[in-house]
Amino acid sequence: MHETERPAVSPPLGKLSPEAFQRLVAPHLGASRPEVAVGPRAGHDAAVVRIGAGRVMAVTTDPLSYIGALGLERSARMACHLVASDLWTTGIPPAYVSVDFNLPPGFSDDEFGCYWKAMSDAWSELGVAVITGHTGRYEGLGGTLLGAATLLGVGDEGRYISPSMARVGDRVIVTKGCAIETAAVAAWLAPERLRQHVDEDGLAWLRALERQVSVVADCRTALRAGVHERGVTALHDATEGGVLGGLLELAKACSHDVRVDRARLPLALEVAAACRMLEVDPYWSLSEGTLIVCATADRAALVLNELQEEGIAAAEVGEVLAGHGRLWVAEPDGGVTTHDTPLPDPYWPAYGRAVREGWR
Repeated sequence: MHETERPAVSPPLGKLSPEAFQRLVAPHLGASRPEVAVGPRAGHDAAVVRIGAGRVMAVTTDPLSYIGALGLERSARMACHLVASDLWTTGIPPAYVSVDFNLPPGFSDDEFGCYWKAMSDAWSELGVAVITGHTGRYEGLGGTLLGAATLLGVGDEGRYISPSMARVGDRVIVTKGCAIETAAVAAWLAPERLRQHVDEDGLAWLRALERQVSVVADCRTALRAGVHERGVTALHDATEGGVLGGLLELAKACSHDVRVDRARLPLALEVAAACRMLEVDPYWSLSEGTLIVCATADRAALVLNELQEEGIAAAEVGEVLAGHGRLWVAEPDGGVTTHDTPLPDPYWPAYGRAVREGWR
């Protein structure tokens, strides 16, 4: 090896960093069409396209995965809710889905049939019709990803929202808490190991979190308070990168600063214990199931009340400030940390290690 050469470094697992997205994806988006109201942007969970007569179409795409610890049926339901959660953050309900399966050769017909039946049941519960797709097996495929789904919904143009619409002075609300998906998967992946960190009731509670790895109900409920100046200005799904990563994405999307108090960010003791087991930071770790809501100052209390009435835990954690897209975190010791770029999500390497080492 020449002195100037460097060994190849693998890119981090998970979604592209904002820097990589801006460098590799954003400059190359095909044709420019005026009806695209919200296109591919960092911090946005879905696109919005004007289709005429005051109507818009919301669209999003997400992977479909099989997580062995959850089993076929739970994995299928979770996959549907992950993509539906992204679409609901536009304020437009999902209605149609196109599904693409690229299955590994060893994925049997019986396994696929079980997965697909559970997925169909979940689509039905979500009010979504399957309208087209593709299914096949191919060499070279393996791991947890089985394909992808593209979800669509249609609604009134005046009802859609996006993270770019958050405004200075808006209050920031977070539902459920940090690291929801991380903790739920950990409880199914390694229950025996987790028993060293929580009691039986705590383990049962963590395993039940699997049903909360979704923000569909959170979005529906928050939107009852109204949108734009009448209530909710922006919704964002805290997925990869966790709650702090999601808050930073929101700041980038609206081009304002976001300031939160770490002590107000909900973090259940059981979730913290699961994250200690995995050796991950719960504030930056995968947290599908956590919804970030921006609401006007005079309607934030109503949003919180609507969520409480529906039995969805939520807390006001900060506000949107004038700035240029940074996250400010007030720490319990009185200091303030600032973030301009997200930290890598620690979930993926931790999950991979647990699988390789056969945690139980």
